[in-house]
Amino acid sequence: MSNSPAWSNPSRKMTVWMGFDPREATAFAVARFSLHRRTKAPIKVHGLVLDDLRARGLYTRPTSVKDGRLWDDISQAPMSTEFACSRFLVPYLAQSGWALFMDCDMLVRTDIEKLFRQCDRSKAVMCVKHNYEPPENVKMDGQAQTRYARKNWSSVVAFQCDHPANKALTPEVVNTWPGRDLHAFKWLSDDLIGELDQSWNWLCGHTDAEIEPDICHFTEGGPWFDEYRDVPYSDEWRAELHRWAL
Repeated sequence: MSNSPAWSNPSRKMTVWMGFDPREATAFAVARFSLHRRTKAPIKVHGLVLDDLRARGLYTRPTSVKDGRLWDDISQAPMSTEFACSRFLVPYLAQSGWALFMDCDMLVRTDIEKLFRQCDRSKAVMCVKHNYEPPENVKMDGQAQTRYARKNWSSVVAFQCDHPANKALTPEVVNTWPGRDLHAFKWLSDDLIGELDQSWNWLCGHTDAEIEPDICHFTEGGPWFDEYRDVPYSDEWRAELHRWAL
């Protein structure tokens, strides 16, 4: 079934799950709005809210606050967002079909169903396979820039929830494995990780500027922060903010 399209059957389920962090509530609203505005199909976008997942007993990772920053006690590392590890609950939450996880610091610039149509049913996940090694030590909102294998692969990732290999990604695994192992897709063999075009997770300031973004990812900081007001596609993001606010 290699290279067989995920959406040859239009009745198959597709959902989107977007990370939510209270510090970036506006970014979340604009990202969700931009997706809905450009997507013809009625796709449900779920917010991945940490307090809700904790209340449901699905997210139990021990965390603490150090120097005003959220800290993952298992990995002994800072967490730049509340959804750093909770994103890996998406296959369990969605249960079936293809489920797309996205960070919230993004601008969707095309119909998201086109991404689903690129998904290969022989793969457990689909993502952009970045070779991303940022030289900076600090990113958005003063957060530490953590380095790990396959960095940013999981910031836009489509999970085939029915794939047998993803059944290993249980809540217990999500709540006990080091974050670096989750982000490196260590529950999968390499041949089960499919590749999306770079346009689907275009890293602002890093991906080739000649590539037209389908999803613009303000990975180090977006125009909702004063110090990142003039990054590429910031005017387009502000125009989207204006439409959302009307």
